[in-house]
Amino acid sequence: MPSRNRHVIAVVVLVPVLAALALWAFAWPASRIAPRDLPLGVAGPAAAAAQVERQLERHEGAFEIRRYADEAAARDAIEDRSVYGAVVVTPQGPELLTASAAGPVVAQFLQQAVAHQAAAEGTQVKTVDVVSTPAGDPRGAVLNAATLPLALAGIAAGAVVTLLGLRGLRAVAALLGASALVGVIAAGIAHSWLGALGGDWWTEASVLGLSTLAVGGAVAGLAALIGPAGTGVGAALVMLIGNPFSGATSAPQMLPEPAGAIGQWLPPGAGTTLLRSVSYFDGAAATGPALTLAWWAVLGLGAVLLGGSLRARKAGAGPAERRELSAVA
Repeated sequence: MPSRNRHVIAVVVLVPVLAALALWAFAWPASRIAPRDLPLGVAGPAAAAAQVERQLERHEGAFEIRRYADEAAARDAIEDRSVYGAVVVTPQGPELLTASAAGPVVAQFLQQAVAHQAAAEGTQVKTVDVVSTPAGDPRGAVLNAATLPLALAGIAAGAVVTLLGLRGLRAVAALLGASALVGVIAAGIAHSWLGALGGDWWTEASVLGLSTLAVGGAVAGLAALIGPAGTGVGAALVMLIGNPFSGATSAPQMLPEPAGAIGQWLPPGAGTTLLRSVSYFDGAAATGPALTLAWWAVLGLGAVLLGGSLRARKAGAGPAERRELSAVA
């Protein structure tokens, strides 16, 4: 079969396969959003709190209930990102504490679930948003939308470095410079212009830059080790797995298993979680996602250096071997 015909067949088969994979990766998690062991606090007198806990356990597998002595302890747990919300039993009736900054979709679900339960018993629930989203982004849409552009910026950085033939320290310097600039520009847009982020400006810029570097380093590193195909492998991993499994639009515990857990080990998910922590929660629970991004960046840049070194050795070995053969002749 002529090579051109094989290329046509490859395109005809490959494109639908990629389309099906992309549709599955994005549509499957979105169509299965529901709480799965979502951390939720219960506070108040022991007997009343136990009754609320039993009522919440009717949602089998939905919540991971954590008990707190009083409302102050429950608020601290929300601000530390230990739980997404809490039901507090008070003399005036049940009170729901939420954190829309941790995920508006989660806060809305908690309101519906707890309000429905209370309505069935003829009571009303007062809702208090303990950590709310900024006035410039009340629905958290800007932070959610930032996941894709950062992923694309990282892929573009890694691909351009590869296409330009940059190797070794030059490639590392290009990736570091591009990522730092992306972080500054993204913080300028999301924080300064749109008012969607509320933390320390330079910390947010650093997180945005690190998220970009983690992706760019991975893409360029794979390309340095296995050739141009590495660019496609890295891009596919980030776009088809990392992005839809990130939980950016809801929360990792709202995605079907194991999508939520996988997403937090990839740059888009870790970057989104870290950005929420530094922007809205004063850095609470930031260590895990920060280490994840750092490992991706370090391993990616290490692969870039290793790939450049291996190619340099291979290029240097060629002329030496030819000189030895000519000497023998």
